[in-house]
Amino acid sequence: MQAIPGEPIRAVTPSGRTLAGAAYGPVDGTPVLFVAGAATGKAMRFGDDQLGRRSVRLLCLDRPGMGDSDPDPERTVASTAEDYRVFASAALGAAAPSLPVVANSQGSVFGLEIAARGWASSLTLVSPADEVAHPAIHRMLPAQVAELVDLVRDDPDAARGVFAAFTAEAMEQMVLTGSPERDRAVYEDPAFAAVYRAALAEGFANGGAGYVADTMMAMSPWSVDPGAVTCPVAVLFGADDRSHSPDLGETLAGRIPGSSRRVLPGEGGSLLWTRADLVLDVALGRRRG
Repeated sequence: MQAIPGEPIRAVTPSGRTLAGAAYGPVDGTPVLFVAGAATGKAMRFGDDQLGRRSVRLLCLDRPGMGDSDPDPERTVASTAEDYRVFASAALGAAAPSLPVVANSQGSVFGLEIAARGWASSLTLVSPADEVAHPAIHRMLPAQVAELVDLVRDDPDAARGVFAAFTAEAMEQMVLTGSPERDRAVYEDPAFAAVYRAALAEGFANGGAGYVADTMMAMSPWSVDPGAVTCPVAVLFGADDRSHSPDLGETLAGRIPGSSRRVLPGEGGSLLWTRADLVLDVALGRRRG
């Protein structure tokens, strides 16, 4: 990952909240909205060395309560998707945006909601975190994960307390500890680590409230109906991914009409960064998922 500067973007919601984000890549590049994973803000991105080559302008947002974006006490999956629309509209100077969306890891629920609302021209889910509360997926989960999902359902306040105890440092260590060697090589690269730590600092701003809200929504039954998505959807997984879905997105892809699914051998949960070329080409319709 190369160090490239981001152009700050600010947007204001109809209720007066400020949304903060950044754009990476050429000013005249094709805009692609990136919905980042757990506890990461606008510094999180991918494909630094590909944006110029493929003429892509990557739009990245601090979700409400993260980084420099104001918190939203009434935040939901739907309201978060609407915040992304407001942000994309400000970035593009268009009231009704239409652009490719790439969602990674825990950002998958928001990416699906955006697509269900009809303004994504395509959706590329890269190593998407599955709907762990879905009965078919819940049955496949390791016992420790299933217990946490059950805690979110049965005692939300206790679950919030568990998530609120997390820190940026603890999150980084959890990711490294649970990753195979292929992924650790990516995550421990000094250039990547610098970006990731900056993004985690944004993600855990304001006492980590944004991360807690994200995780509670991701681990609860999703309010979005994957069957309502009508744009082209590609689901990409590394065959060695141990953390995002117990069946590498097979059930999830089957719930999205007309979606394609591809499992790449030799890749893990870091697929977004090891194969940024493929991700961008799929998002732009230059290659099938």
